[in-house]
Amino acid sequence: MTVESALRGAPPHLLLDSLRVLLARRYAASSADLLLVDYGLTCLRPVEPVQNPAGVRHEPVGAGHAGRVFRTQQPYLFRGDGPTGTAYLPVTVRGDRYGVLVVGLPAERTTPEAAGGLGAAAETLGHALHVADRHTDLYRSTRGAAALGVAGGMQWDVLPGRACAAPEFDLHAHWEPAHASGGHVLDWSVTEGRLQLVVGEGTGPGTPSAQVSTLALTAIRNARRAGLDLVGQASLTDQALYGQYRGRASLPALLLGFDLATGRTEVVDAGSPTVWRTRGSATGRIALDRQLPLGMFEDSVYATQRLRVRPGDRLVFVARGRAEPERAPGGPDEAADGPVARAVALAARLNGADAPEAVVRALREQPRDVPGPVLVLCLDWRGRGVPE
Repeated sequence: MTVESALRGAPPHLLLDSLRVLLARRYAASSADLLLVDYGLTCLRPVEPVQNPAGVRHEPVGAGHAGRVFRTQQPYLFRGDGPTGTAYLPVTVRGDRYGVLVVGLPAERTTPEAAGGLGAAAETLGHALHVADRHTDLYRSTRGAAALGVAGGMQWDVLPGRACAAPEFDLHAHWEPAHASGGHVLDWSVTEGRLQLVVGEGTGPGTPSAQVSTLALTAIRNARRAGLDLVGQASLTDQALYGQYRGRASLPALLLGFDLATGRTEVVDAGSPTVWRTRGSATGRIALDRQLPLGMFEDSVYATQRLRVRPGDRLVFVARGRAEPERAPGGPDEAADGPVARAVALAARLNGADAPEAVVRALREQPRDVPGPVLVLCLDWRGRGVPE
């Protein structure tokens, strides 16, 4: 029996039990435990019950063998002087890091060859977890180091995740506070030739803000799935929000469509978050003509702008919500941009998975800032190597 077939036939809450039976037969594994990262990306928490309580415990992200595997996304084999060893394998789905699989093995079976097979099993487990989340609360409950508020639960249920990977790009996002809602909007869709991306600033904390962002995101997805272009998506969402709130609630958002082959990009900037580009050693803000936020007025008219990303470019999108000062339409705010520019530039040396969290934490630690909700999305662009 393959790992895929074993997990497909298992009840959603018993995925780990089925995997344990298979790994015991195939690798003589004495234990197999799963550590899932919490919503705030601060610690790895074991799915109960654990087989090896002495060796599997809560671990800070980045510390210990499991924490380092989560950060580096590289498997690690630990062989002590005794008769057993341990394999630590990243559990990741299309770039979205779920946690770490910890497998106890006989010392003689703790080999790179075994790590290869176990790594494939961990990847398959990740895909199974993604499906199982629809049918059981076990794994989400494990991730809750602190209870989600109602608004936070709404946000986690509608956002697509933290990451997406494809041959042409890597996407990684991080937002804080993780257990509440800042009302931010984030979504993406990938087809054979196109990446569509939406980033929106929250309207403030709490359930009302989460309701605004949920309505906006649903409208954007419906329009996109119906085949509307970016202008059509913005217009439909604008109408949906205005129809519900009559201008009392609006959403600044950025809608982008990337051609995966050429890097040509269409943008609708509806009073959007700021966008920063690192190209080579230079980091700077991309100047866009800001249009009206979605839902502010009835029948707003939107237009696309064009830019181009090149292989090696990094785009960083920063949504800071309504806690930041209002910016004048169409122009940058140098005072507000300064802390963001410094945070993005410092994070340029980090890999894409770690950069968003570093930017978020730097902004929330600014002494003069109100520590409002922050969302940061990092897009590392490889493209397809098509000549200019």
